[in-house]
Order: sequence, then C-alpha cells, then structure tokens
Amino acid sequence: MSCYCYIVECADGTYYTGWTVDPERRVATHNQGRGARYTRTRGPVRLVYVEELPDRKSAMKREMAIKKMNRDRKSRLIRKM
Repeated sequence: MSCYCYIVECADGTYYTGWTVDPERRVATHNQGRGARYTRTRGPVRLVYVEELPDRKSAMKREMAIKKMNRDRKSRLIRKM
C-alpha cells in the first residue's frame, strides 16, 4: 500500500512534516484542529509538498530525513516539486 510523506506550511510560515496514506484527508484533519499538536495552534495549513513512497516504513524514513533538514533545504525541496 502506498504511503505519502508531506510538508504543510502553517499560517505562521513554519513547516510541519508528516506521513499518511491520504494527504488530502490529513490536511483537512490538521485544518479541523484534530491533527498534530504542532499544527493545532498554527492553522490553517496548506499542502506544499507530497511524495509517494511504496510503504509505511519508507514514508517514515523519509519523514525523519526531511525533519533533519534545515528550513532552506526544505524550501528548495518544495520548490523542486
């Protein structure tokens, strides 16, 4: 089953990275205040990057790799999409 690694941009300009099986539904969850604690006070969010991966393990590894990136590198990744 495909999974996705995604980045959303919060209303305050910060990025949040996560993984999911349905990016659109996950963004809606964030915007309803039921997503990650980080995004609850920083909404609304908008999807700025999504990458399809073959399985959950790959998506989780990619999430961790992106979370280790600095903001400039994340911004370059988003622009390449």
